[in-house]
Amino acid sequence: MTVTMKTESFERERVDAYPTRHADRETITDRADPVLWTAWSEDAPLAREQAEHYEQKGYLVLRDLFTPDEVRGLMDVSRRLRTTDPAERPADFVSEPASDEVRTIFRLDEHSETFARLAADARLARVAEFLLGDRVYLHQSRLNYKPGFKGKEFYWHSDFETWHAEDGVPRMRAVSASILLTDNTSVNGPLMLVPGSHRRFIGCRGATPEDNHKTSLKAQVVGVPQPETIAKLVKEHGLDTATGPAGTVVFFECNTLHGSNGNITPFPRSNAFFVYNALTNRPSAPFAAKTPRPEWLANRDTITPLEARRGAITGEGAA
Repeated sequence: MTVTMKTESFERERVDAYPTRHADRETITDRADPVLWTAWSEDAPLAREQAEHYEQKGYLVLRDLFTPDEVRGLMDVSRRLRTTDPAERPADFVSEPASDEVRTIFRLDEHSETFARLAADARLARVAEFLLGDRVYLHQSRLNYKPGFKGKEFYWHSDFETWHAEDGVPRMRAVSASILLTDNTSVNGPLMLVPGSHRRFIGCRGATPEDNHKTSLKAQVVGVPQPETIAKLVKEHGLDTATGPAGTVVFFECNTLHGSNGNITPFPRSNAFFVYNALTNRPSAPFAAKTPRPEWLANRDTITPLEARRGAITGEGAA
């Protein structure tokens, strides 16, 4: 499918490899991009078995990357950000659907020097560069909270579907790193993934409403697969949960179908997310929306490759 897109600065033709947001139907097609963009070698930042697991399952759980002191420092900053006075919260602080409780903080790397340092940490950035076979930049960063008793669910979706439709990310060459900032257990709404689902692309049904992000960040309705499609994929591939103590890191491929249940336990769940996109995969005009989402949701104008940093993360600043 060839479409002509016009932006403020240029007009050009491009190929839409993953059509979505169809008016009257849902489509399922095979992935047209590699999953692992770098051939494994002994100097890779992952073991061969880890790289193979990511390629086959679409995600990877890594433990003990950070010291207990580093994890405690990250948790302290996370708690401080969450307690920002509601009257002082900028637009990139998103509340729960039915309360003032913070649901998500976007532009995390701009709100905190500590988290900016974490995003560039070699223990994360070098893995992202290996998986994507390119230098990387942050397409998005965020902090997801799921408070005890009233943390709402995140419905099933593929991140790439939204980034492609509404941000203009052309190819499946991005990966999310989720850093657990509380213990994520089987009961407090952990990340759930459909292993192997990253090899199929679900072109969703329904046109993108204007300013869709204003409602989708609280409860996503457009850009989600039909229930029978989710059931079919789960029957074929199973269903995994990514659990672990605070400090655990989950890398998951941009097209892996995932979601999480609401949290009615007394135990809060908090995770930081960094979306690493290949430098050669930067967004242009949206493929299925009239206008792109705001800059705080999708980095478009300040794309800077990350320089991997080494050393301990020591608080509001870098070691």
